[in-house]
Amino acid sequence: MAAGGAAALTFLDQESRVRAGGVGSLQVPAPVTMDSFFFGCELSGHTRSFTFKVEEEDDAEHVLALTMLCLTEGAKDECNVVEVVARNHDHQEIAVPVANLKLSCQPMLSLDDFQLQPPVTFRLKSGSGPVRITGRHQIVTISNDLSGEESEEDGSEEEEAELCPILPAKKLGRRL
Repeated sequence: MAAGGAAALTFLDQESRVRAGGVGSLQVPAPVTMDSFFFGCELSGHTRSFTFKVEEEDDAEHVLALTMLCLTEGAKDECNVVEVVARNHDHQEIAVPVANLKLSCQPMLSLDDFQLQPPVTFRLKSGSGPVRITGRHQIVTISNDLSGEESEEDGSEEEEAELCPILPAKKLGRRL
């Protein structure tokens, strides 16, 4: 799924989930769940790169949303250039510098949920760090199977409909 594809998904809460087959001729999207986990790594003179990757057999959509890069305790007043290596829309690997941090003028940088598709490698191209990278690992899963609870709920709704039929309105006998 493309990076923009995640925005087009319809997120349904548990109460509004219905069968993937739909109601009548209306097709309802399969239930979608979204989990979000804290992400963090540190680059330094000892650890100059870090790769974030997920299992390829996983059918879920994974997004790494970066929030901030900052120099941490022990950083020198030098330029620390952080580079991200990822794949572009043609699935070619590209390397792009995303931050140039210096203790005396720019010790941190907000990336405002900059979204990347794994695998992603972070490299400390210059400087000795340490540079802390933080963000969120978001996992979007589309489920096509029905749970027992949903099947029971559907059955009880159908029973209620059968118990309470809609009756025609009564006409009043008064005439003018």
